[in-house]
Amino acid sequence: MVSLASIDRSTPATAGSKPLLRTTMSGTIRKAQDAELDEDLLAEMPKTKRARVTFNPNVEEKVLEEYVAKGRTVESVRTEVKRAIEAHGRGDSEKYDAIKGIFVPLREDDEDNEEQDATASNEEMKIYLLALTNYVSLLNKNCNGLVRAILACEWMGREESFVKAYAQFLGNLVSTQGAYVGMVLGMLVGHFTGVRLSSGRLPGCPDVSRDKLTGRVHYVLKYLIRLIPSASATLSPILSTKFPFADESQRMHVTYINNLVRLIEYAPELKSDVFALITDRLVKIDVQMQVDLDDMDDEVAGAIVQAIAISPAEQEDEEKDEEDDSDDSDAESVNSDDSLSEQAKQAKEIQESVEKLDAILDRLFTIYDPYFTDPNSIEAANMFETLLGHFANIILPTYRSRHTQFLLFHYAQKAEHLIDQFAGTCVQLAFQSGRPAVLRQASAAYLASFVARGAHVQPQVVRTVFELIGSNLDHIRIENELTCRGPDLKKYGTFYAMTQALLYIFCFRWRDLIDSSEEFDDEDPQAFIGQELVWTEGIKETLSRAIYSKLNPLKICSPPIVSEFAKIAHHLRFMYVYPLLETNKRIRLSQFASANGQGALRDTGNGSNDESWHQLDAYFPFDPYQLPVSKKWIEDDYVQWKGIPGLNQDEDEDDSSAEEDDDEDEGEPAEDDTATDDEGED
Repeated sequence: MVSLASIDRSTPATAGSKPLLRTTMSGTIRKAQDAELDEDLLAEMPKTKRARVTFNPNVEEKVLEEYVAKGRTVESVRTEVKRAIEAHGRGDSEKYDAIKGIFVPLREDDEDNEEQDATASNEEMKIYLLALTNYVSLLNKNCNGLVRAILACEWMGREESFVKAYAQFLGNLVSTQGAYVGMVLGMLVGHFTGVRLSSGRLPGCPDVSRDKLTGRVHYVLKYLIRLIPSASATLSPILSTKFPFADESQRMHVTYINNLVRLIEYAPELKSDVFALITDRLVKIDVQMQVDLDDMDDEVAGAIVQAIAISPAEQEDEEKDEEDDSDDSDAESVNSDDSLSEQAKQAKEIQESVEKLDAILDRLFTIYDPYFTDPNSIEAANMFETLLGHFANIILPTYRSRHTQFLLFHYAQKAEHLIDQFAGTCVQLAFQSGRPAVLRQASAAYLASFVARGAHVQPQVVRTVFELIGSNLDHIRIENELTCRGPDLKKYGTFYAMTQALLYIFCFRWRDLIDSSEEFDDEDPQAFIGQELVWTEGIKETLSRAIYSKLNPLKICSPPIVSEFAKIAHHLRFMYVYPLLETNKRIRLSQFASANGQGALRDTGNGSNDESWHQLDAYFPFDPYQLPVSKKWIEDDYVQWKGIPGLNQDEDEDDSSAEEDDDEDEGEPAEDDTATDDEGED
């Protein structure tokens, strides 16, 4: 540590000497005022290191004389620009088109121009830009072509003084001509998907790195948002429009998301819209990927996921390499695809979709994680409220979302109060009478899956949720049992969804439903044999009333889940339902099925004989997570299936139980046979 006393004060200050910093600071402030850019923005402007060069004053004078001789002074150019715009308004566009041509990027065959010509071109463009800045009031809709040419010019890779002048021009333009605000913002956001390295390799200009090019885009955008606060409202729909399409590359998606996150650092008012947009597009990619996998042969789909899971480290390395690829990489990829067969192309596209989804989710986990460093902080509370909003408005209404919801799964388990908050939200959505039945059923599935699979969900929460669902089941049963003709999925869908939720929770968390002071060793097969377990008060009675009611939920609930529940309940002496399952085999659901849930009988003569159409789907949103890179975020939060001590699935199954597929994992409720549901690899 250096103290003030240690500083050498023996050298006196020279009388009349000028402070060195005063000239520099005054020059900086003057430039900021001229360009209407504040000091904070100037401080954030990327600095380019310049080599020390000794200039020949004679050469400099010669160049200046040349510009003066050509009439390229700023004042003369201003006059020329004004006259050209006015003449264009009268129908004479010759000089107007000449000015517009100054901002047209050089063609490839112009790259061999001499350095001096390129420098002159850069200086000429800057002078005309400064001149146009003074006459933005004349750039009405008739000058749309000139404005578009300026927006399309290569501006990011030029010297810093040009970038500042460009920012000033855009600021004056959008302040004076409001019709151009959307066009200007759209141009800047268009670079969020990535900037070309060639944009930083302009003739006559020092090379600019990709990071600095991106920084200049944000520098200008930040200046415009500060200049026009209402620009944020215009920017929000533009961000949605410019978001990469689902079939765009992984690199493009991740780059765009990174730029969105950088945007909300200086435009926090857009944070809610930005995160909602990312979640919405992520869900669409998620669902489409699952649909594509379901449409493929099981062997091909399994091979795709297995290939991705073999080496996630290599995938991360490839992502880094892509950032340094040349501008021709996309064209090379298209050419290589031409040699593949149709099936190989489809497999390649699906594999790219899986990798893209994996990379985006991994990036989102990284973005959200700092907010939950302290789960009890205001930042964590606000961000979790945002996630809950995304869940209720985007994830929940989307059928077959497969991985996006694990953002909630992970961060809800950061603290007990967050677990209660997420479970409470699911309970509210599932029990709210005014909501559509399909959303209530989905909420019940999310609630059951979260409680069953959440490693940090405490036993007390499991019991509370079980009791809440059971109480609601009693209410629905009492309301409908007297008029019930038989099991009907459309008419009593919410009742069956909640019953299936209880069966699923029981299969995974039956240990937490035991109300006994004695602790049993799960590793000892004899621990549960012959034991009279004491269950939490009311759960057996609640399930019995629901199962043996006229609504007959075991006929409607997914057969694999019903079968697994029957085995576990019988083995633990909780309940014996095999006689009911045998009786249900003789019931045809089509005779009770209603049309549109209004009680009208279905035309059984024209319908399908497949009973599965009248039964619940075995969809539980937090089924095993298989994306190889982002999987690391939820591994410690997840409850894997554990076999039941003393229960042998192959030998102890009663002949009257529902038929099971021989390929199911031992002891686990069967899940959809998709490539991403193979829990055995966890």
